[in-house]
Amino acid sequence: MERFTISLEQELAADFDRLIRERGYTNRSEAVRDMLRAALERHRMERDEGTHCVASLSYVFGHHERELADRLTALQHAHHDLCVSTTHVHLDHDDCLETLVLRGPTAAVRRFADALVAERGVRHGQLNLITVEVSGRGAKYAHADSRGTHAHTHPHVHLKPRR
Repeated sequence: MERFTISLEQELAADFDRLIRERGYTNRSEAVRDMLRAALERHRMERDEGTHCVASLSYVFGHHERELADRLTALQHAHHDLCVSTTHVHLDHDDCLETLVLRGPTAAVRRFADALVAERGVRHGQLNLITVEVSGRGAKYAHADSRGTHAHTHPHVHLKPRR
């Protein structure tokens, strides 16, 4: 771990300490690390450096809206390669909240999210993307465990979030 020192005006430091207390951080270092990760992630997204991602898409919709639930389900099925899971919550007699967990090429995930949120009757759509490095896809890897070093083939993909 690398250390660095920063200087802050007293008022800025006090505001920062209030913010991290409100968010539940126990120290400044972890708060700064999280803020740096978020800024770097935004920068990667702005520059399209994140070719693959994991994401959550949350939205509210009226379940009485004509054929909307069927349209949303059809859209998810048409993009089954991106959709990992769906959570459906009944908010009241009229409204539902759904959260989709997505993964895949960042551009495809964004297009899918934009199309779903643009459906008539969908409200409050919000996409949260996290870029990942992709490995696996049948490649051979060596790993060590309690029995020694073993080589094996990954028939699946690993999606490692950037640090």
